[in-house]
Amino acid sequence: MSTVVAVDGPSGSGKSSVSREVARRLGLAYLDTGAMYRAATWWCLEQEVPLTDGPAVAAAVRELPLAMGVDPAGPTVTVAGRDVGAAIRTTEISSRVSAVATNLDARAELGRRQRALIEAERTGGWSGGRGVVAEGRDITTVVAPDADVRVLLTADEAARLARRAREVHGTDDAAALAATRDQVVRRDADDSTVVEFQVAADGVVTVDSSQLDLEQTVAAVLDVVRRARTPQA
Repeated sequence: MSTVVAVDGPSGSGKSSVSREVARRLGLAYLDTGAMYRAATWWCLEQEVPLTDGPAVAAAVRELPLAMGVDPAGPTVTVAGRDVGAAIRTTEISSRVSAVATNLDARAELGRRQRALIEAERTGGWSGGRGVVAEGRDITTVVAPDADVRVLLTADEAARLARRAREVHGTDDAAALAATRDQVVRRDADDSTVVEFQVAADGVVTVDSSQLDLEQTVAAVLDVVRRARTPQA
């Protein structure tokens, strides 16, 4: 039985780590849609497209030669044959990706590609038709509102800042938290102008990971999937 699991949430909520592990345990593909926005940002900068020029950004995104590897054990992001998995995680990309993420025409194009990738994994693709766990900010509401399972993964601001600081700087001391705040708080504020990802829509299950470690959060999401798959009496 194919299963599409949609996971949304703010920065630092644990979406990527949790979604990858859930996909791995269920034998599903894994799609990091945030990486697609990062790759689009990298491409625009590589092509010297000003991120302030909305129409030019949208045009560049439409031509983006992007390939997403969806194996949860080793997801890849390739642009024009070049592995950009590390390049798109730099502070420069993190600080500028909202310019692409808030471009409505660029969002429409990337959303179209995301739906195509999800449909490919639902019917065949890498997963052999078993399905996919797709994570981002508008998967539950815009990209895959008809997903079999829809989860909003959230956490309080302190927990999210600490997680991202440890991920980026290897520590969550005061300096690291301060350096990380822009990536988390400001980006969420920017992106929330075009999509709602902090309050669950109707039919979306909220999982709050503030007091949970990775294993506990994975277990909570797997429980949501299990309950969704269990026929109601």
